[in-house]
Amino acid sequence: MFSGQAMNLLTLSCALSPGDSYKSFNIDTICTLVEKYYSMDFSDSNLQFQLRPFLFYAHRLPSLKNLSTIQELCSCLVATGQTKNYLLINRLLCLIMTLPVSTATTERSFSAMKIIKSKLRNKMRLGFLANSMTVYSEKKISTCISFESIIDDFKSLETRKASL
Repeated sequence: MFSGQAMNLLTLSCALSPGDSYKSFNIDTICTLVEKYYSMDFSDSNLQFQLRPFLFYAHRLPSLKNLSTIQELCSCLVATGQTKNYLLINRLLCLIMTLPVSTATTERSFSAMKIIKSKLRNKMRLGFLANSMTVYSEKKISTCISFESIIDDFKSLETRKASL
């Protein structure tokens, strides 16, 4: 179940869809999306200066016609070299396409923190919590590390401390 804010973000991002000859491609809605969620990444006026000509040329350029998804639009901009002309539009498309992965990664981290930070470990320091979460979140990497190598690393730290 999505939160109200996530639903609003998804609804606004639909304004970037190139389907049906850019029928839902709405400049005002796209500017609202940027202003509300990505204001630090864009200047609204600069994006508007790219959106208007882009929409004009999207109806006329054969390579930009007949696209149906945001992913196809982004791939087409890269393939045709149009990312140079529409840099801000490409950046916004990339941000929207990475949204599901970013959200899932964040959710996974919070779930890991709930598991690790139990009542018994509630008083652990932030550094230890961060290290524990890293090991828990990156299980594939941590299984490749042997206990012997960890013990050897600690032994080498002892000798360094003794020599100081």
